[in-house]
Amino acid sequence: MSAASERRRVVITGMGALTPIGYTHTDFWAAAKRGDCGIAPITAYDASKQAVRLAAEVRLDTEAFVPEREARKMDRFTLLAVIAAREAVSDSGITSDNTDTARAGVVIASGIGGLGTITREHTRGEERGYDRVSPFFIPMAIANMAAGRVAIESGFRGPCSCVVTACEGGTRAIGEGLRAIRHGYADVMLCGGAESCVTPLAIGGFTSMKAMHEGHDPARASIPFDRERSGFVLGEGAGMLMLEELGHAKARRARIYAELIGYGDSCDAYHITAPDPSADGAASAIENALRDAGLSPSDIGYINAHGTSTQLNDRCEAIAIRRVFGDAARVPVSSTKSMTGHLLGAAGSVEAIVCVNAAREGFLPPNINLRERGEECDLNIVTGAGRSADIKYALSDSFGFGGHNGAVIVARHDEP
Repeated sequence: MSAASERRRVVITGMGALTPIGYTHTDFWAAAKRGDCGIAPITAYDASKQAVRLAAEVRLDTEAFVPEREARKMDRFTLLAVIAAREAVSDSGITSDNTDTARAGVVIASGIGGLGTITREHTRGEERGYDRVSPFFIPMAIANMAAGRVAIESGFRGPCSCVVTACEGGTRAIGEGLRAIRHGYADVMLCGGAESCVTPLAIGGFTSMKAMHEGHDPARASIPFDRERSGFVLGEGAGMLMLEELGHAKARRARIYAELIGYGDSCDAYHITAPDPSADGAASAIENALRDAGLSPSDIGYINAHGTSTQLNDRCEAIAIRRVFGDAARVPVSSTKSMTGHLLGAAGSVEAIVCVNAAREGFLPPNINLRERGEECDLNIVTGAGRSADIKYALSDSFGFGGHNGAVIVARHDEP
């Protein structure tokens, strides 16, 4: 018997998504299948004096979900996490009646946390004196508060943590949840990421790094793997997945969307922001996920790429994919950041939801607006419209500043 077969199996029984192209996980998936673009001029503030004027915002009336009095005590990234988590919990059917909440946990990533709160309260301190900032400033700003708030609301009393590994965080949160269940620390884990930093400071910081697209045409802004790509578009949102031990899910007759079978990670140990041009770290994370899942590269039917639309990321990611998959490198690839922009710490979890649905429905969403593949980006990219494909395994990879790399693999659940 292999080591993999002795481990507790983990399935996905609930999902929640709040993205620039859909405010539930079903609406998000429908929009991704259509190839909708959520990029538009910034409305969160007046960006007319900045070079970057496009973003992918969540334009949702949050008061319909959280009363204004309570929402004022949360940074927006926490608010988005709470709304998406509510959907995932409801979608899963998990309650205190069918689950021991002491064995139910939460892992929610955020790359930046409450940046909007920090900048707002700093301005207030400068104007009124720092002893006059909001008493909620600290609990609103700290990055772990999304996980804390979600745990409080759901009543989950098991492991609760926040992963902060930049743009790889959402993927790592899922991996940590997988490991917690697989090794017996929990039966249920609500995992994902949340981000909301469409602010002048964040936009300015990324702009000064020359990391962002500065054009004004949404259709040519986030164009992963395109020869003309010139930087990412900042997005906001949240994605949550309810992970559950297979026996626990079957015992309560839960609907199972897919099985989570592999996770791998690594570190470039190379540079604070740039990926290693050799792509060794990125390739290693993918290889580790395949090994963890007990699969060979030829088993993978779809890759949801990190695909940020920056010159360095897309080139290095394409090198990593070709290196790992070799002759199997014709596996279909697309980056849904072409639609959602880059959700930073929420990206990996939102893109894992894409993989769940791709395996479940046999449909591959497109990499929209791609005209001509860039140098060294000669992958089998799903362009134009999405397409049907009979696949069983889908992989999502993510990479973040600091050299953090991660990948998860989901499998179609064919069992009754």
